[in-house]
Amino acid sequence: MLRTTLRNLLAHKARLVMTVLAVCLGVAFVSGTLVFADTTAAAHRAASSKDFAGIAVTVTQKAPGPGAQDGPPADVLDDALAVKLARVPGVAAVRPSVDGRATLNAADGTPLRADRAWSNLAGAYVPGEDGEDSRHPLAEGRAPARAGEIAVDTGTAGAGGLHVGDTVTLATDGPVMTARLVGLVTTDDTRVTAGGTLVLFDKATAQKLFSTPGHYTGIDLSAAPGTGAYELADRVRAVLPADRAEATTGQAQAAQQATVVDTLTRGYEKIPMVFAGVSLFIGSFLIVNTFTMAVARRSRETALLRAIGATRRQVSRSVLLEAFVVGLAASALGFLLGLGIAAALPHFLGSDGSALPTGPLEIGPRPVAAALAVGVGVTVLAAWLPSRRAARTAPVEAMRTAEQPPADRRFRLRGAVGLGLLALGVTWLVSLSGAKDASEENLQNAMAGCGLLVAALIALAPLLAPPVIRLAGRLTGRLGVTGRLARENALRDPRRTAATAATLLLSTGLVTGLAVIGDSTGQALDRQAAAGLAADYVVSTRSTMTGIDPGAVRRLAGTDGVRTATVITDSTLFTGAGVREISGVDPATVRDTMKLDFLSGSAEDLAPGRLALSSTLAREQGVTTGGLLNVRLGREGEFTRYEIAGVYKDNPVARDALGTRAEVARNSFLPGSVQRVLLRTDDTASEALETRLRTAVGDNPLLKVQDRDQLVREAAGTVGDLLDVMYGMLGIGVVISGLGIVNTLAMSVAERTREIGALRALGMDRSGVRRMIRLEALTVAGFGTLLGLAGGLFGAWAVGSLANGAIDQYTLALPWSTLLLVCLLSLTVGTLAAAVPARRAASLGPLEAVADV
Repeated sequence: MLRTTLRNLLAHKARLVMTVLAVCLGVAFVSGTLVFADTTAAAHRAASSKDFAGIAVTVTQKAPGPGAQDGPPADVLDDALAVKLARVPGVAAVRPSVDGRATLNAADGTPLRADRAWSNLAGAYVPGEDGEDSRHPLAEGRAPARAGEIAVDTGTAGAGGLHVGDTVTLATDGPVMTARLVGLVTTDDTRVTAGGTLVLFDKATAQKLFSTPGHYTGIDLSAAPGTGAYELADRVRAVLPADRAEATTGQAQAAQQATVVDTLTRGYEKIPMVFAGVSLFIGSFLIVNTFTMAVARRSRETALLRAIGATRRQVSRSVLLEAFVVGLAASALGFLLGLGIAAALPHFLGSDGSALPTGPLEIGPRPVAAALAVGVGVTVLAAWLPSRRAARTAPVEAMRTAEQPPADRRFRLRGAVGLGLLALGVTWLVSLSGAKDASEENLQNAMAGCGLLVAALIALAPLLAPPVIRLAGRLTGRLGVTGRLARENALRDPRRTAATAATLLLSTGLVTGLAVIGDSTGQALDRQAAAGLAADYVVSTRSTMTGIDPGAVRRLAGTDGVRTATVITDSTLFTGAGVREISGVDPATVRDTMKLDFLSGSAEDLAPGRLALSSTLAREQGVTTGGLLNVRLGREGEFTRYEIAGVYKDNPVARDALGTRAEVARNSFLPGSVQRVLLRTDDTASEALETRLRTAVGDNPLLKVQDRDQLVREAAGTVGDLLDVMYGMLGIGVVISGLGIVNTLAMSVAERTREIGALRALGMDRSGVRRMIRLEALTVAGFGTLLGLAGGLFGAWAVGSLANGAIDQYTLALPWSTLLLVCLLSLTVGTLAAAVPARRAASLGPLEAVADV
């Protein structure tokens, strides 16, 4: 039986290729998605993490404790301390550093990776005894030696089109500055190699920008052989002024950083993991459908083996062994193809080259295990049921027909299960209609309800196929005999038709639901942003960690065409359960530039010790106007009880909370700073006025100059970016679905070889055969598309209630152009999928086909 199985496997090369292709595609989609998820998460971790390799101890300035005297403490991180630390027993090397942040403009004047503030690094080129900085080896030019000179890493230079000798515009935390690029360096810092930037100044300039003249922001120490990090840290602490400096081991810093970075990057794995589950679903259907057809195709061979003495167990084992061999070989090929998918996805999903951090492929045990589970596990499972069915078939019965109709009892059972799942899913989703927010619990319930809905549609698909296809057959029947034959072929085995259409059903349903929710949410955010802003232009920083320098604020207010300029300080609001954004405004003038709709209280009631909250934040915290809320403004300080002066409808311009500007500025990351300037102009937005405003801020890469339309687009930008990622990954699912149709039709053509030969013998020409196969594929694709549209639209309507609870302006909007494109794409995929099987069917000669056994 072993030799028979292997010979049978190699004897049907076409069938073997189609089966391997089905398994390979399923494995590739699953493993590629998982590798992409791991790689993306690792790249985000790398972009946020400092490499502590080789650092035993780091000495930093100590933060003042409670009760410390006003004013900054005296900085002790200077050259004298560096020399003193070098004499500590066990210290092998001392490397002072001056670290900060800087953002550059590219050669064309546009900000370079400006939205990656966390990985836009800056520092000092600190040469050692040999005159070179070992952390930043020079690749071209020379090191910066005086003010007005900089060096950048080779990756930054390439991305920005910068060359040695160019004049570069950049900014650190305030005014814009220009410097001459004198050198290019290389670096191993993962924050830079993952897609960040690096700017190096001479030591004196860096100290002036990021510390104080003559002082450093940190001193890294490496340990001599035989000296432990904790032992060295104890020795270093003994020579440090305990009230002004502290020593921390590299391991402790790495552990602390890992906790923070894992928290920040945890979300980057969620979306790919969702699609890994979807890919598993699609791949499993493809594999099960293919193997079911393959075993059915071999029913005559199985009957012959039974007739010459093979037992049921031997037949089952033969099929399972074949499935195992095919699954193992296809898993290896699919995993390699999945690596290609994982490598290509960032290029499709990051159109500007900076949407996703970059990094090497992360190939962990999870993708390998998933590849084997799908390739071998699902394949063997897919072969198990049809193998048992084939083994139970009597030899004479199998010889009589190669295809047995499904039992009515199974159809009735499947229908009962499908109706039960449908009732449960619909009830589950309708119960969410009263949800007031998109909490994690509500989202999980929505996903569970949608899963039940999809499972119900798949279970009911074989029962829905006959009436739907007969209805569609009225159109194809007008095309003559080929149209009627195509309809009857699709109706021949409803289970196969449903299984073939299931992949398109799933892909179309997901795309439809996401498109409707995304378009509805985008329009709601557009209306919300437009309704909340009375200003014509907004000049803002890219984060609350930086500010607009006072000179730029004055120049903006004095720009020709500007009527009023309102300054806003943005900071963070710690509620104990999370971090929110707070805007510091002038209560007397805030209504000139913000359209605030207060549900209770008013902006005029703002005062020191009093805050106004958005309706969402007020609901989450369970407070109303006149109540008290214990919060903390800014990065430091203590929690304080604030009175609630009012509650306003959610407003992206006002953020989550409002306070007086003086109080918020006093507790911001940069005390007294300004993060936004809202401008009212004499005329409507114009390109000339926008150019004057950009000139007023010196083309500072840290600042954004946006009119109302740009702000509205940015408000919906997150939703749009998320949908782009989802569409990109679901596009692969549609391709897999098309290949599944190719596979099914190809095997179906092979199964109907004699039938096609009889049709040719009766006078049907080659073009008629091709048209019949194409119409059959189009019918199956239309059936899957119709079910997917129905499920997607209902799911979007039900899940949309979550967004309606979170966004007041949310209403269900159907993106007709997108839905039409989805339908056309699905039907086109079905039609194109029939090209190869139709050509093969048409190439069969009548006598050759009729003689086929």
